[in-house]
Amino acid sequence: MSIPSAHRSVLHTVRAGTLRLVRRRFVLLFFFLLGSIVVYPYAESSGFGYYIFRILVGSAILLTVYAVTFSRGLLLLVIVLAVPSILQHILVHPHDGGLIPLISRCLSLAFYVVVIFIIFRHVFENENPDTETMFGALCIYLLVGFAFSSAYLVISSLQPHAFYLTPTANLHPAPDRFDFVYFSFGTLTELGAPGITAVAPVARSLSLLESIIGILYLAILISRLNHSVLERAKPSTSDAP
Repeated sequence: MSIPSAHRSVLHTVRAGTLRLVRRRFVLLFFFLLGSIVVYPYAESSGFGYYIFRILVGSAILLTVYAVTFSRGLLLLVIVLAVPSILQHILVHPHDGGLIPLISRCLSLAFYVVVIFIIFRHVFENENPDTETMFGALCIYLLVGFAFSSAYLVISSLQPHAFYLTPTANLHPAPDRFDFVYFSFGTLTELGAPGITAVAPVARSLSLLESIIGILYLAILISRLNHSVLERAKPSTSDAP
């Protein structure tokens, strides 16, 4: 049975739109990462938010793998590290101790570091940045925040009292995964994270490093954009009289 021309036109439009959306890998990744931050506070609940969060985290990690498919040399390493990263977010509770949860958290941290390196190299090697490149730079910023939250989680696993929760500002005695995300992005953006304080020297040192990286990254990004704008504003040699 033949498909009417009107239906074929609609299918063609939907297919073309889907392909364009799939090619915008960094746009998709950015909004999934942003969405996971919004849903993060409901991660430990047993209701609808719990399942939405797990879906967002799994999708964000898979999109991260897809976003770095242009780097064939490191793609296998990213895939290998993505599996424990997904398991760490879904199966491992923030307060679980032992060697296996610690290894899983370390591999999750390694996943973020490798992905950040790949996307950073891809974004800043582009001489003519476009919208997709800009969203790639924004993804790096968010991934840095998640990477440091994983690092803080590893530190907390090794030193349970490395972070202090203010009793008047928290309903739970020990920091959970979202506390570290909150602390990480508060440190990265220089907004601060009232209610949680780095106590151990290694935690304080790492938070200072994250703050410095956040400032330097924004400075480098702005400089890169200004350089790109100036280069585009220069008249080409073919236009010279």
